[in-house]
Amino acid sequence: MTHLPTTAITTAATHLALAGQWPAATALLNATTPETPDEHAVLALARAEVAVDWDFGRGTDYASGAIAGVPGGSWELELLRFRKDYSVVLFQGGDRKLKERARALIDTAPDGGRLAAAHFWVGAMADNVDEEPVEACVHYRIALELAEECGDELLMAQALRHLGHHAHAAGDLALARSQWERSTELLQKAGHLRPALAQQACLALLLRDEGDLAGARALASETNRWARQLGIPFIVQQTAELMESA
Repeated sequence: MTHLPTTAITTAATHLALAGQWPAATALLNATTPETPDEHAVLALARAEVAVDWDFGRGTDYASGAIAGVPGGSWELELLRFRKDYSVVLFQGGDRKLKERARALIDTAPDGGRLAAAHFWVGAMADNVDEEPVEACVHYRIALELAEECGDELLMAQALRHLGHHAHAAGDLALARSQWERSTELLQKAGHLRPALAQQACLALLLRDEGDLAGARALASETNRWARQLGIPFIVQQTAELMESA
């Protein structure tokens, strides 16, 4: 049997996960037999990353076991632990000392790309857990600037997505549209389906606020259908509410 490089396997699994095919991504990683301890660690970390994204999308709990199976310690592993606990606090409540851990990710980030990711997640925590929107936007802007410098389009998309929420809340619909459309385009380019659908729900909301009720209903309906097929409950709920209100 032909032996594929570990990087080829993890790259394929990443793209499957971006497309919302988390079971297939996990099956691919599980079917790969590592030949060295380094390969085992790389595959385990990739498996944990898929599981964290899966849990966030569907409200499952695959990440706890996957994270426990990653050997050693690394900055990337600490970020995955933070993201898992953030999703638990976000959807279920509780306190897992996220602020201190988030700050530690910033302080220990080994390069600009990982510093950008740390700032984004600190912003998300400040925004959605601590309800500190001003601080959140500071971190989102830093994350966006750093992501642009290192060419991380997925992180750019996430920062723009969240900045767009704040522009929308402030009543600046033109800025919100600009940021949300750019975020959607970047997510579509990368094939990251879950947040791309979430962005389409945002654009449907924007259409409603701009007075285009028919357009809002049409976009929300299509996004709802896709989210139902993927089993992403929070997008299903959001778009169902838009379909009723538009």
